[in-house]
Amino acid sequence: MTEPNKPASRVETAAAGIEDDIINLNERLLTRADGEAMADDLRLLEALLFAAVEPIDIETLRERLPKGCDVGALLAKLARDYAGRGINLIRVADRWRFQTAVDLEHDLVDIRETPRKLSKAALETLAIIAYHQPVTRPEIEDIRGVSVSGGTIDVLMELGWVRIRGRRRTPGRPVTYGTTENFLAHFNLEQVTDLPGRDDLKAAGLLDARLPKDFEVPTPMLSMDIDEDPIEDEDDSEFMMDFMEADEKPGLDG
Repeated sequence: MTEPNKPASRVETAAAGIEDDIINLNERLLTRADGEAMADDLRLLEALLFAAVEPIDIETLRERLPKGCDVGALLAKLARDYAGRGINLIRVADRWRFQTAVDLEHDLVDIRETPRKLSKAALETLAIIAYHQPVTRPEIEDIRGVSVSGGTIDVLMELGWVRIRGRRRTPGRPVTYGTTENFLAHFNLEQVTDLPGRDDLKAAGLLDARLPKDFEVPTPMLSMDIDEDPIEDEDDSEFMMDFMEADEKPGLDG
């Protein structure tokens, strides 16, 4: 029995949210003559998701499945079928993938790859980009209070967690940074607005309990900022200048 006021797991929440879709799917199965074909479509969908090396979007699934398939209903049924198993079907960044159940993570530590350990500077920079995006390098430095080396941002971009979003409509046209779909997938987030807020961070011990009452955790942007232009195809030399515009000063990026 679930404890009172205890938040449901991500899988349980997803399962509850697709209950109506399952009911509708069952009704269609009862009235559809080619029920066996529907079962074959479900098997093919399962195989496609299992074989994929990265999360798949619905449009790609529609292209791979037989014409006329109700991909949304099939995904709903498959997610429901896997909800209580060791492997779950989840949605991240509007894409779908299979992954091991979150509650089994502690039993799989010995057989999972050891993640690359990021420096404190990289973690702080990633957090600032995630919560303040779109954000420029000078804005990152202003929030951190120290200079940010180009190498720190390079590491985050090599990991595929950070990308260049656009250019700020200010003198110098500095580039703006934001997170990627790989970032969402790695941290099991459906969208950037699912990042933990002030209360969640405080409960996890990641924020000082003596924070000012007016302290707020910013909400990341889902679309282009009004003061931001999308990145067009540019010369590599111009791209490199954004990383070299500030002098590297040893000891400042700590």
